[in-house]
Amino acid sequence: MLLDVQTETTPTKIDWLARADLIAAEISAQAALHDAEDSFVFDAYAQLKAQGFFSALVPAELGGGGAEVAEICQAIRRLGAACSSTALAFSMHSHLVAVAAWRWRVQKAPTEGLLKRVAAENLVLISSGGSDWLNSGGAAEKVEGGFKITARKVFSSGCLAGDLLVTSAVYADPEAGPTVLHFAVPMKADGVRILDTWRVLGMRGTGSHDVELKEVFVPDAAISGRRPQGAWHPLFHAISMIAFAIIYSAYVGVAEGARAKALTIARKKPDDGQLCYLVGDMENAFHTAEIALADMIHLAETGTPGPEATGRAMTGRTLVGQAAIRTVERAMEAAGGASFYRDTGLERAFRDVQGARFHPLQEKAQLRYAGRLALGLDIDG
Repeated sequence: MLLDVQTETTPTKIDWLARADLIAAEISAQAALHDAEDSFVFDAYAQLKAQGFFSALVPAELGGGGAEVAEICQAIRRLGAACSSTALAFSMHSHLVAVAAWRWRVQKAPTEGLLKRVAAENLVLISSGGSDWLNSGGAAEKVEGGFKITARKVFSSGCLAGDLLVTSAVYADPEAGPTVLHFAVPMKADGVRILDTWRVLGMRGTGSHDVELKEVFVPDAAISGRRPQGAWHPLFHAISMIAFAIIYSAYVGVAEGARAKALTIARKKPDDGQLCYLVGDMENAFHTAEIALADMIHLAETGTPGPEATGRAMTGRTLVGQAAIRTVERAMEAAGGASFYRDTGLERAFRDVQGARFHPLQEKAQLRYAGRLALGLDIDG
């Protein structure tokens, strides 16, 4: 007979999905208000922080929650069904922590200090990576002891509640040529300013304003990485493999919420000969999104970064995005005219899910990457 023995040193397994469900139940009613007011989801962030979500992906041995990527993807999906903006903004913090944790665990990279700070101080990280990507943006000027950074970072989701901006800028290295420097800047540092720019189609509660850096000093010791501008780098293969499963979980959550609303409405309608086809098309699209996301999550947890893993992750990103958008479109058609009213939440889901189009690699760039990879061509060509 096997005994389940608990000792004083046995860590308690946290049910992150149950915690997400509790938060989702609270924030669902507030999602429409944030959308209407273009206001940031401060209330949801307070609940996420209280439930330990911002340190969830930090390894337990570094003081964090020790969550697996798959667990947080599931949690983000539940949040996305309740409040799209909360899920997407939180995913931007989460993917930074997940990549740092993977690099610490697998590559023995020096990310321990950041991860310990996230856990001990309950820090919120802000990403500018989606807008910067391989080329980065902004200028790094060499000065004594470090660099002065001048840049404008768009799509800085969650910046109103952020502690550290994890970003990059381009240094005109006299020997190596244009070089991207990676670093983190405190959001309260001198020269950092949030610009009130987030007036958009959807995901209005993410607070993805522009962040301006005006001659912000970054010491040499704070430069966490250097790479040639514009070329694929091992760091970006790791980011691609892990980050997009987390981010696109939010969009599957949006689709899942829209599907549930549509089914509630459609089940009360008489079948006019078209309804079952519309619902069936919605079901196929949603199942496609689930399958593609499951593959992305499996890759994030078990893959090895490199051109092939990036190609698979980016293909998944396109498939999930397309299927999530189609799910919401068919949900609106199945619900009929009721979906045109704001009160149903379907028109908001339709606007929010459009964000899936705009994360890198966008569809045409992803197709080109996949084609070059399949043909054995240089992915930097």
